[in-house]
Amino acid sequence: MLRITRAAFAGLLGLWSVSNAALADGISGEVGAGLSYQPHDPTGSRYETRPVPYVDLDWGNVSLSTDDGLTWSALNTHGFSAGPYINYLQGRTSNGSLQGLRNVSDMAEIGGFVQYAPADFWRVYAQLGQAVGGGHAQSGTLGKLGGELGYPLGGGIIGSSGLVAHFADARQTNTFFGVDDHEAAATGYRPYSASGGFQNVTLTQSFEFPLAPHWSLLTSASWVHLVGSAADSSIVKQTGDVNQGQVQTAISYKFN
Repeated sequence: MLRITRAAFAGLLGLWSVSNAALADGISGEVGAGLSYQPHDPTGSRYETRPVPYVDLDWGNVSLSTDDGLTWSALNTHGFSAGPYINYLQGRTSNGSLQGLRNVSDMAEIGGFVQYAPADFWRVYAQLGQAVGGGHAQSGTLGKLGGELGYPLGGGIIGSSGLVAHFADARQTNTFFGVDDHEAAATGYRPYSASGGFQNVTLTQSFEFPLAPHWSLLTSASWVHLVGSAADSSIVKQTGDVNQGQVQTAISYKFN
């Protein structure tokens, strides 16, 4: 998926600051820019179009990607890798149909990952992290379990399919899906206290089309299905959607 985070972009700028010396040490990957049509927030209250950068860089055992943020493979042997990561969690501006709910501040996600990828074209992985930097009661534990498979389609076109299950504790789930009594009085949403567990299952299909030497067109479409306590939220039932979609496209430049 081409989902882009500010942390990934900030990390890119940090890596870029090492200039030609860093490039000489072996940074490889792709950078680019594009557009994303996506839900405004995890409840699917409405959709919006956003400009996005695209980042997929490797520098030894350090990687910077649009999905996983900044990761360090402290352990890397026989296809297994593990280590710490830091990513960005987008907050929520509570306007429009969400007027009266609390705003959710942007946060960082800090944690660890484990991955098995014996070949470049497939992997299975798990992440567990903690959201930090949020307002009162706006951070908690979250993670994901997923797999990704890439395959050639001919003519230089590369396809990729991914399936990810996201989970969170009650505190993190309530950050976006809960409604306290004060918010209920201000909005008309039924009061709701979410519990922990799986939040959603996301299926993503992506394609990379070669345009010219080093240049590619990237496309991605995702289906997100809310489950458990997230799906039962009064915000989702009254304004949002259990089934959500996201479409992204970007132009990228590949270097090595």
